[in-house]
Amino acid sequence: MIDPVVSVLIPTYNGAALIGETIASLQAQTLGAFEAIVIDDCSRDDTAAVVAAIDDPRIRLIRAEQNRGVVLTRNAALALARGRCIAALDQDDLCHPERFARQVAYLDAHPGMALVGTATNVLQDGAILPSALAPVSTPLLIQWLMRIENPLVWSSVMIRTTAARQLDPFNRPALQYAEDFDLYHRIAAIGGVARLDAELLTYRRHGDGASQRQVLAMRDSATRVLAEVYAPLFGETAAAVAGLIVRHVMGQEPVGDRATLERIGDALVRLQEDFLATHRPDKASSKLIRWETARRWARIGRAGLRTGGLRLGDATGVRPNHLGLGYAGIEELVLSRLVGTVRSVQRRRAARSAAR
Repeated sequence: MIDPVVSVLIPTYNGAALIGETIASLQAQTLGAFEAIVIDDCSRDDTAAVVAAIDDPRIRLIRAEQNRGVVLTRNAALALARGRCIAALDQDDLCHPERFARQVAYLDAHPGMALVGTATNVLQDGAILPSALAPVSTPLLIQWLMRIENPLVWSSVMIRTTAARQLDPFNRPALQYAEDFDLYHRIAAIGGVARLDAELLTYRRHGDGASQRQVLAMRDSATRVLAEVYAPLFGETAAAVAGLIVRHVMGQEPVGDRATLERIGDALVRLQEDFLATHRPDKASSKLIRWETARRWARIGRAGLRTGGLRLGDATGVRPNHLGLGYAGIEELVLSRLVGTVRSVQRRRAARSAAR
């Protein structure tokens, strides 16, 4: 193919078991004008052989001379890309047939956009599960959510090649495990970031995934990203605030005390006030932003109650409702607290038994 429309970047390492299915999902695309740049990062299994056996000139296999890790391998793949659009794809995820066609059409129709992702579902233990991300989005909502979480699945992302090449480097090695989150923030300075709400990718979740193995490293890198974003608003406390948001909003770590809950609530209020004042969204957009923030605030409260770290009075007493950061209902909180009480009793009994 002389001029592919889409260049798919696939760094791979020990992916022999699943990469064949991933490439088959590319071959099923309704938009067939793509090239897949598969760089094998010195796999110890038969990954390279599996890819080499696929009889399709659109699949370009490059064998790395030394293991460099996913970030540098992905950057190397970008340098080889010939398409006008760059599609991200990990070695184990699955594209739905309309993915490329719909993303290319969106970028063609919206010249101010630099990047567009899609909604996804999740494949885990043989079952298809819904994504926990926002079901309905707008570019402005995605921009807001980027301040408090990662609202896009990397394998669903498509980027204009001209925008991707303005990033130097494309992925920053120093922020490995949150390099995608960092890229979204950096590319937002070049053009808009959006998401199609149709599920056009299946993300595989399994124990061997980097997101499960490297949670602490991922949170550290994400904290560094948000600390840079928060610096103009929070000054010297930006890193501390970013750490709270990454642990409890993005990472969904249960809150263990009221003081921490109050700090998170205060941070969300300040962040949202600043965002709304800066962007001045219309009524519908403002409502969507507040609703999605409310969902996350409710999740924080429920998690703290269910683990026994928060009392019901803590959760009901810290309610910055004036910005829409409310709970779904008192009944839900009471139920969560009952669950937390049972779990606390079970832990105390287990501790007494272990001490005997």
